[in-house]
Amino acid sequence: MSDMKLQSLFSVQGKVALVTGGSRGIGEMIAAGLLANGAKVYISSRKAQACDEAAERLMKNFGGECISLPANVAELDGIDALVAEISQREKHLDILINNAGVSWGAPIEDFPEVGWDKVMDTNVKGVFFLTQRLLPLLTARATKEDPSRVVNIGSIDGIKTPTFETYSYGPSKAAVHSLTKVLASKLTSRHIIVNAIAPGPFPTWMLSTGVGTGGDVEGTDWDAVGRTNPTGRVGTPEDIAGLTIFLCSRAGAFTVGEVITCDGGSLLR
Repeated sequence: MSDMKLQSLFSVQGKVALVTGGSRGIGEMIAAGLLANGAKVYISSRKAQACDEAAERLMKNFGGECISLPANVAELDGIDALVAEISQREKHLDILINNAGVSWGAPIEDFPEVGWDKVMDTNVKGVFFLTQRLLPLLTARATKEDPSRVVNIGSIDGIKTPTFETYSYGPSKAAVHSLTKVLASKLTSRHIIVNAIAPGPFPTWMLSTGVGTGGDVEGTDWDAVGRTNPTGRVGTPEDIAGLTIFLCSRAGAFTVGEVITCDGGSLLR
């Protein structure tokens, strides 16, 4: 008999998860949601101190076990080091959240090659090669009844024309959305379900640089940013964590290869 209870439908209890870019922003919000609901969470980011501090902060606020594994997933050496480290600690991985991402803004006449390559390497190449190299762990415990999950964090800028002069960012996220469907088509039969989330405005460091406050998340008037959205607000941790938990739980086990917006209706503008 099927179990329709909320606790079973949306459970991530006992799952092992890796969240890249997990030291701040949307990655930290997703890590918090997984931790609060009983998953063991590894977070990764380039800056070791920030990663370590985030893991401590997350455990203090949400309990559970959060382990910091700093790495640069824009480079194959960094990806291989991260995979080696997590492979020493775990025999399987149930959830991979490919969230690490960067942007680069400059007028079109001045836009540099480094701003193109850094964005594409982190946002697209990193997603593919980290997923590729984690396949042994992702398949280790996956079954038809309980598949492993990969959730790629895209962006509504990969669907609409971006507001800001970030010429490589929107195309990189469109590539993530396309890659999600390609990976899903190849990996579903191996009991790995791949989906993507395309977030809209959230109170993050990255968006604060876009709206002109230069990385000052606390000093940004997020209410003003939210007023430009049909829902009248920016996203919250509950919004992005809730959707992620759906995709990573029994409730989302038949949702495959989708790019789901989480934007408060901003695409409707």
